[in-house]
Amino acid sequence: MPNHFDPKLISGNANRPLANAITRRMTLHRGVPIKLVDTRVERFSDGEIFVEVFENVRGEDMFIIQPTSNPANDHLMELLIMCDTLTRSSASRITAVIPYFGYARQDRRSKARTPISAKLIANMLISAGVERVLTMDLHAAQIQGFFDIPVDNLYASPIFALDIRHTFQDQLDQLMVISPDVGGVARARELAKRVDAPLAIVDKRREKPGEIAEMTIIGDVADRICLIVDDICDTAGTLRKAAEVLKQNGAKEVHAYISHGVLSGPAVERIVGSVMKSLVITDTINPKSETLEAPNIRVLPTAPIFAQAILNIWSGTSVSSLFEAETLLPIYESLYMSP
Repeated sequence: MPNHFDPKLISGNANRPLANAITRRMTLHRGVPIKLVDTRVERFSDGEIFVEVFENVRGEDMFIIQPTSNPANDHLMELLIMCDTLTRSSASRITAVIPYFGYARQDRRSKARTPISAKLIANMLISAGVERVLTMDLHAAQIQGFFDIPVDNLYASPIFALDIRHTFQDQLDQLMVISPDVGGVARARELAKRVDAPLAIVDKRREKPGEIAEMTIIGDVADRICLIVDDICDTAGTLRKAAEVLKQNGAKEVHAYISHGVLSGPAVERIVGSVMKSLVITDTINPKSETLEAPNIRVLPTAPIFAQAILNIWSGTSVSSLFEAETLLPIYESLYMSP
């Protein structure tokens, strides 16, 4: 008979370090060893993906940990094939834990004859057998409505707030939270409330994707420690330019808190050479060695919040409780409660 006393976790190749960190945190919470299900996820010589699970999963509550980060298509296919494998192996429930949800930026038709790829991905996941999704900081909140199954969207802002209060504990009255565009105001306002800081906005005008024509600051940033808040940093062009404009407008220091460090192409080089004192990202995407070696980039762990969310889903308790700093502080105490 299968063992129903613990949730079962399985991981693709997208972010094994995060998956292992989650199992370690769950082991700490549960007091019993929790390990990733023994699985083979590999490619044939022509690039086709093959998955084989070496343990019995019949009747088990399964959690697949797999961000769909670069290469997005390969990691997405791994996730879909793992779902199909578990469905055909009679798993009782499959939850897709997708710390970074790829294709989320294609959430609407921005012009004629373009796709809504995020909706397509939702349909594919449901067709593959996913019954619940757990993710963090979806690029667009309406993507939750693309699914006809429960979607739990965690937020990085409570984690960022803990880090900000710890890092700038003697300078909290000098902080100002910055939204890098009008569309991100809600996200920035949420963090500003958590750290009790005022809010300013960078109004940008694009000529075409990836190219910034003009930036204007809405708000007085003179002599402020500015914290740029966003969900995704891709090539870092916008981020670098925003930091420069803030400094030109009298900002004392510029830091950035970004949920998902995509960091494509020249991004790390741009950040290292920018006027920003620090960029703080999470490990929802497995950071590359150059990211870890960059002197002004820090990576915050998400394993504590994902481990607790998985346990809450498995036990049928509230996930929204993890949105509050009072709930998160105990599970992040090793980082922020040291003397």
